[in-house]
Amino acid sequence: MFTGIVEIVGTVSSLEKHDDTQSGGGGTSLTISDCSEILIDAHLGDSININGTCLTITEFDSHSFKVGVAPETLRRTNLGSLQTRSSVNLERAVSATTRMGGHFVQGHVDTIATILSITPDGNALTFRMQPRDSDVLKYIVEKGYVALDGTSLTITKVADESENYNGWWEVMLIAYTQEKIVMTQKKVGDAVNVEVDMLGKYVDKCVRVYFKENKAQPSEPLQNLIGNYEGRVANA
Repeated sequence: MFTGIVEIVGTVSSLEKHDDTQSGGGGTSLTISDCSEILIDAHLGDSININGTCLTITEFDSHSFKVGVAPETLRRTNLGSLQTRSSVNLERAVSATTRMGGHFVQGHVDTIATILSITPDGNALTFRMQPRDSDVLKYIVEKGYVALDGTSLTITKVADESENYNGWWEVMLIAYTQEKIVMTQKKVGDAVNVEVDMLGKYVDKCVRVYFKENKAQPSEPLQNLIGNYEGRVANA
């Protein structure tokens, strides 16, 4: 479990497609350096968040560490596109004394999103994001949370998918955050890892299971609410 508050930006020192060493396990491995300050209490088997992806430390020294990257992770995230010298957001797993400054982040990436635009607004930057899998838009709500490359951010605007256009959402980065994360190094067209708020996914699943098991139909007020919402989306 993580908070989405990036501790440090590390540097990719290697991405091995087939690592036959004991720590590589015969699969893809990723080695991150320039991160000594978060390795002072590291142990083999620890979870660590790399660009929003929860991975396991398989080898480390005083200034770098290695993780294994599973095929599912490569399919679901942007980690496979990293290159030597790429910068990555890093966060250690929470402890009993961690302050929850962001939100509950699992490090389980749902999809990737493409940066559609980057717009200055005073000393802030507004990023407009479009997800590869539009189904996640149902979990994106204005003033809600989203984790982008592992950074907990507040959603400032949402346009749900309709027959006329694909959906998107926006987040705003203040000047301080711009200096602390990798997102500001990216440009229009680049991919960002996305994890939606897990509480929304649990609520969605519970509601669906309830109506399925009870063979129930939504109440009239709920049907009206859904109809009004769909109408606004269609007319957007």
